Amino acid sequence: MDTSVVQFYPTLFVLATDVMDMLGDMVWQRIRQKAEHTEDRKFVSSLPDDFEANSISDDAKETCNNWFSKIGSIRELLPRIYLELAVLPCWRFLVDNPMSSLQRLAMMTRGIADPIALAYCHLYMVHRAQKLPQHDLGYLVTGINDLKFVMMRILSLQETTCIISLADRRLLLSLMEPAIEYMMRCIFKDLNQVQVRDVIVGLGLGKDKSHLFGDCSCISVILHHLLKELPTGLICANAMSILHLIECNIDFSYDQYLNYKLLGLRLCENISRVNEAIALVDKVIQVISCYDRLHEYLEVLDAYVDIVLHNQMHIYLNTILNEIFERLCAKGIDKNALSGLQSFLLKLVTHFDHLEDILSLSHFVDILDVMHGSSRNIINISILRMATRNTCIDDPTIIHFLFEVSQVLHDGTDFSNIRNDENQHSARLISRFVNMVDYGRDFERNLSFLVDCRGAFGDMIELKETLVHSSNLLSIKLMKESSNLFAFAKSCLTFSEVTIAAIPDCFRRFSLYLETAEVALMGGLVSHADGLIDSALCYLQDFDLVDGLRTTNDTEANLSLICKLCNLMIVVPGNVEQGFLDGPKKIFSFLDSQPWMTSKLKIKGMCALISILAAFSQNAIPLQLIPGKVIGNHELIYGDPTCSEEILSFSRAIIEKIVDIVLQEPSQATSGNLALEGCSSIASSFRVRTDILTICSRLLEIAELSLSSDDRYLVSTKNFVNTCQLCCQEDGHLQNSESMTG
Repeated sequence: MDTSVVQFYPTLFVLATDVMDMLGDMVWQRIRQKAEHTEDRKFVSSLPDDFEANSISDDAKETCNNWFSKIGSIRELLPRIYLELAVLPCWRFLVDNPMSSLQRLAMMTRGIADPIALAYCHLYMVHRAQKLPQHDLGYLVTGINDLKFVMMRILSLQETTCIISLADRRLLLSLMEPAIEYMMRCIFKDLNQVQVRDVIVGLGLGKDKSHLFGDCSCISVILHHLLKELPTGLICANAMSILHLIECNIDFSYDQYLNYKLLGLRLCENISRVNEAIALVDKVIQVISCYDRLHEYLEVLDAYVDIVLHNQMHIYLNTILNEIFERLCAKGIDKNALSGLQSFLLKLVTHFDHLEDILSLSHFVDILDVMHGSSRNIINISILRMATRNTCIDDPTIIHFLFEVSQVLHDGTDFSNIRNDENQHSARLISRFVNMVDYGRDFERNLSFLVDCRGAFGDMIELKETLVHSSNLLSIKLMKESSNLFAFAKSCLTFSEVTIAAIPDCFRRFSLYLETAEVALMGGLVSHADGLIDSALCYLQDFDLVDGLRTTNDTEANLSLICKLCNLMIVVPGNVEQGFLDGPKKIFSFLDSQPWMTSKLKIKGMCALISILAAFSQNAIPLQLIPGKVIGNHELIYGDPTCSEEILSFSRAIIEKIVDIVLQEPSQATSGNLALEGCSSIASSFRVRTDILTICSRLLEIAELSLSSDDRYLVSTKNFVNTCQLCCQEDGHLQNSESMTG
């Protein structure tokens, strides 16, 4: 590989200066060792960090002088300077203030003809000067001015007479830039305000301390790194002067638009202190209006848009958006411009509180339509985040706009990887938007919107759940509004039922079936409710552990839904052909067959089934759908000896299962509590006569063996069973007395 080409100079510089640093450190340690020891190598004392030259031994000084004499005998200028810079800290052994040597070396660099060699020599000088305990800024200012002079010569060369092409000259200047950047950083490090002004004057950018950045010339690359390091307060106070300085200095050492951009970014560090903000923005817009390239226009604009928004200069926004749209129409958009446009639009969206204000801006929607990819998604997410801050969205124009935004976001997101945090956030925002849409009393339009959403966002499982909730809420509104709207409410329920079937998650599907069944029952739509309950029961038959619930919270939630299903079965008329206990038996089978379900959860489920059977055995059910129109379970089964026998047989099976579950529980404490829970449920659901009393007594015995005698739950359960037994005995005496009277 040919390392002689100029592009390798920075790499070779790093390698060479690493060696030079090692040499300099070794010489320093050698001389310091001599200063801390006598000639016969006996240790005297350690040198303090702030030692003085008069405390150094003659032997150490002689060694130091020998090194500088040898270096001074080198004929080539550049090696001599580098070697002396490597051992520069050793001047402290000879003089208390080695700054004169640093100034001398800075003057010597003027003999270096190669611009790149000169720049990197200054860079190494600054690097080694950091080893000195203190140093002034004179050599740094001198170095910057020397590099400025060399750069001006390169820039002033005429293309026709110069043997170096424009591309090569650009390359030279770009290779010199790291030296300027590092030198500027070191110049302004820890300076006070007075020193900063002195440096600016020293760099030729001001007549005096009170008149900075006047009519003066500067190299663009030097100006760029100067702006990077200047204090924010000074930049804000002299914004217009600096803007004029940038405008007057145009050369190919650095793109002018980047200096405009940097000025804007620095001003935004403390917007409230920017002087003449209106004049500044007006001038910047005039400047960038001449830019043909969209990405340059946007780069500068993005740096100043915060100033525009902070000062409420909204009058400029339409002008800016018009110019952006013109450039988009003329030349389209590339990757660089897309990034700048994303940043600009994002600031607009986050600034305004209401979407109406954004949509009123000229060409905002047209510009948004041009964007694509991740940039478009980021803007769409920001728009949805802002729009969904409110309680509802009822403006048809805004709803249509947000629907299109959501559709583009949906199409640009891979919702198959929903575990990705960004994808989850997008899904939540779209779902929240759909949930907030409200067309008021235009119920048909509400349902039509939900249908459109189901078609547009078919990949989003979370949204389907939102659609079901919204459709059910719409059904409730229709039922409350008027009985004439029940037919339309049926359409909403049908929409919910179809949507639920497309949700793959078993638990969510089960929960939504029950929710929709409840809504149907509110309006007396028994056929819909019956179908939904049948679908929920099918869930129990198709339950798969892989898709099921593994955590304790999930299993308890699932059982809670099963108890809810039991309650619904009390109200909804059973299917006489399949057997009115077909549903409860399916639940019983499910509870008995699931290995992941704990004993505690099984007992709760069995107790819920006992409650169903207790309700079925009544001659009238407290809760009825539409008396006189919808036949209740009590009318279907009461007085039918076959049904009564089936209830009794099923009750025995459930009670036996409760006892088995209690006996199989390995934990004594848990077994005792489960026995009490089962006992309470049995005693409250059946008359405590001989057979029931036997079972309750057995469960109480298990509890007594497992729990302490003064356990409050145990004591209260005993009292409850005794009370139930007394009530049954009193009922028996009352019936006997009535028969004797008769």
